[in-house]
Amino acid sequence: MRKTSTMWSAVLIAAGLVTGCDDKPSAPLAPTATALKTAKPVTEGAQRFVIDEASGKTSFAMEAPKEKIRGRVDGAMTGEASINLSDLSKSTLNVVVDISGIEIYQRLIGDDGNFKEESKSDMQNDHAREWLEIGESAPEDVRKKNSRAQFVARRLDKASAKDVTKLSGAKRKITATVTGDFLLHGRKSPQTVEVEATFTFDGDQPKSVSIRTTKPFVVSLAQHDVRPRSTFGKLAQKTLEQMAPKVAKDAEVSLEFTAKLTGKAAPPATATPPPAPE
Repeated sequence: MRKTSTMWSAVLIAAGLVTGCDDKPSAPLAPTATALKTAKPVTEGAQRFVIDEASGKTSFAMEAPKEKIRGRVDGAMTGEASINLSDLSKSTLNVVVDISGIEIYQRLIGDDGNFKEESKSDMQNDHAREWLEIGESAPEDVRKKNSRAQFVARRLDKASAKDVTKLSGAKRKITATVTGDFLLHGRKSPQTVEVEATFTFDGDQPKSVSIRTTKPFVVSLAQHDVRPRSTFGKLAQKTLEQMAPKVAKDAEVSLEFTAKLTGKAAPPATATPPPAPE
């Protein structure tokens, strides 16, 4: 009887270990999406600014008690802004980032309690790709899908100046808040982002706009199902909760880019249809 009891205890312990590796997300998962629907211009007066891919800079920071992680993706941003210069509230934005070339840097805490110099670890870069399922172990179609990060702003509020055409100078700067959705790892979450936009004019003619986040927006790893994976489809033994002293649960994301004027934007989504012939 004692032998049987010992056997069942071992089975239960093993089952507990397997269940613990399942790592159910601590936060509700965000809805799934392959790509975000681009917001169409709100008015006929909107002008189309196309993002200069080389100018794009995407960065994120994750700070935990024992480790600081910084990541970046440069020169891999596309998209466009539909901007009504006379009424910025009637503007939209679509930013797409290919994160397949992401680079990760870390600062570890030393024995003296101070953080060491920043360094790049190939192993940690491999781990990040496995977590995001864009590593070599993932099938090509999965890598392609998960390499797409996207932010679509559908509303602009709290602009420091509503009408850019009434400002003066070659450089005209405004601040605002944009609201929309953020896509990462095939899941989308709502985001409100504080931005600064600097419009470049040649006389009265707009030429480009440079936009940057003035405050990072916070992305929950758990909501986007970004968690420890040892290889594609296989979760690591340690969960996000267990790794919390070394790995932060959220990423603070920043965006920066320049978009150049290319012409008039597409017709607005809510255009009034012409009257029917009598």
